[in-house]
Amino acid sequence: MMCLRSKLILSPFSLRTFIEHLPYHRPNSFKFTANTRKSLITATPINSSHFETLNSHQKHQISLYVDTLLEWNQKMNLTAVTERSEVMERHIEDSLAILPPMNESYTSHCGSSCESLSLVDVGTGAGLPGLILAIACPGWKVTLLESMNKRCLFLEHAINVTGVSNVKVIRDRAENFGHTLEFRESFDIAVARAVAELRVLAEYCIPLVRMGGLFVAAKGHDPQVEVRNAERAINLLGATLLHQHLVESHGPFGQRTAIICFKDRPTSRKYPRSPVWQLASVLHLGDLSYILM
Repeated sequence: MMCLRSKLILSPFSLRTFIEHLPYHRPNSFKFTANTRKSLITATPINSSHFETLNSHQKHQISLYVDTLLEWNQKMNLTAVTERSEVMERHIEDSLAILPPMNESYTSHCGSSCESLSLVDVGTGAGLPGLILAIACPGWKVTLLESMNKRCLFLEHAINVTGVSNVKVIRDRAENFGHTLEFRESFDIAVARAVAELRVLAEYCIPLVRMGGLFVAAKGHDPQVEVRNAERAINLLGATLLHQHLVESHGPFGQRTAIICFKDRPTSRKYPRSPVWQLASVLHLGDLSYILM
């Protein structure tokens, strides 16, 4: 499968550098009350293996993916996890764990079934969770968005090895891809896992979601600071914070949180912004105050 290449806009600042130096900011205008917390956290983790719910063919595909990941990880940095059992627990189960709350939220708020959806995984890296979701949901059309060429090469190889036919890989930056007319506001769901702080993810993901669709961020066991910092950005980008679902994880804290937002308004054409504008605004240079903070 060929990797679709898009022209990258170079800047003196890398997106990774920008994200790593993002300051936390707590808006004084938002009060996260106990009642709000209770209304948002709507599910509790269940001690079960999501992998075991798959059929034999899907399990075989995931097994092939894990073998390929570990093999390529010896040549390039795809994951810090190097043991097969840890990959299954920390990556595969984590990726599959967001499926139930995502499906539940989609059927209850988006007015249709989950049999055939279009999903984009922003900053997919090694294909987590997007490629795993494509295996688990063969009726979905999944786009894996990744900016690094070597990771795109791995994704293409993994797709060929596993025989997954409902996936395409696009090499591009999220801030560029969000302005592509073919894809902007076209996906039913945009998902991201362990890519950046929530308010940054919102700016990259929500412009890709159609009105009536979902933005899903897989976060850690206690994302409340990120949620407080991101609420204004989420609203400004045309979405509303819908739920925080606790999901089982085999990580050190025993659970993760799927933060689910519903998009009910169009996103302004000025978003997502380039990393240069974002960095300048974070530093409060001139009139470029950080509007999403």
